[in-house]
Amino acid sequence: MSSKQKETTISQRKIILHMHNQGKSYAEIGEMMDRSRFTIRNIIKRFKGASCLKSAERTGRPQVLSDREKQHIVRKVKKDPKISSTQIAAEVKNEFGKDIHAMTVRRVLHSAGYNSRVARKKPLISSRNQKKRLDYAKEYNTKPNTFWDQVLFSDESKYNIFRSDGRTSVWRKPNTEFEKQNLAPTVKYGGGGVMVWGCMAAAGVGELVFIEDIMDKTVYLNILKQNLKKSAQKLNLPSSFTFQQDNDPKHSAHIVRMWLTYNTAHVLPHPPQSPDLNPIEHLWEELERRVRKRAVCNKMELKQALLEEWHKITQQTTQKLVNSMPRRLEAVIKQNGLPTKY
Repeated sequence: MSSKQKETTISQRKIILHMHNQGKSYAEIGEMMDRSRFTIRNIIKRFKGASCLKSAERTGRPQVLSDREKQHIVRKVKKDPKISSTQIAAEVKNEFGKDIHAMTVRRVLHSAGYNSRVARKKPLISSRNQKKRLDYAKEYNTKPNTFWDQVLFSDESKYNIFRSDGRTSVWRKPNTEFEKQNLAPTVKYGGGGVMVWGCMAAAGVGELVFIEDIMDKTVYLNILKQNLKKSAQKLNLPSSFTFQQDNDPKHSAHIVRMWLTYNTAHVLPHPPQSPDLNPIEHLWEELERRVRKRAVCNKMELKQALLEEWHKITQQTTQKLVNSMPRRLEAVIKQNGLPTKY
């Protein structure tokens, strides 16, 4: 490891500030002055606009970490945003022989623009499915709101009696929450509780069905037979309504496809790994928030709470969600097929 660089002189600071005012980058100035970008950045931040370039007298302890070591810490979170400050401190001790506190690591990262945030939970999308999402968004982006008003959106969801946190923290800069390395991958279902099937349209919510058996193509077909037309009629959808479902293998089974062919006018194709393109996902989240405000201790109470809160959801809420479809498609295009905020 190289020895720590000497403090810059007043004349060197003048030169650095002059080059900065001429528009040169930190890297360019650092190369000319044989200093790190981190050092140049700190000098400019400290002395830009100051009337005096002289260092204030130091009354405290000298800095524990050199600029090189600070840069090394920043590189660690760039490589692995989910690494903890405690783990970084342990690695710094192992690599540089310096026993630092996790708080010191956090101060270094904060000064470099990084903050610890809870990772957004989004599915990690393969490049193949990324293209399918983008193609879908471009194809349906021009559809008017009247088209989406006649779509019956459907999905399954699971609700647990006791909800676990399951949060993951990441070090990231502002406005980078949807970059791939800053996301926490999701699995569709997990844990014990109640599985439901439901549907909604702009006109309101349809039926909410509890799935008591293991969900397979036969169970799914029976749900559709008993609830699809019933929901469409309840919501006053025209006979030409469009039915939306995701591409779960159960949904695309031959017996299901054949039944839909003879019982619905249209089935809306849905790109894989695209919960952000189904507004009912936000309805599931709203239902979760409402149920969590109630005292639920067992499966029977959970079912009762789900049914009651489901039927309290207003047409204004569902209309607003369906109206978001054009914006959702635009967001997918803007993200080039990657996950969006929805």
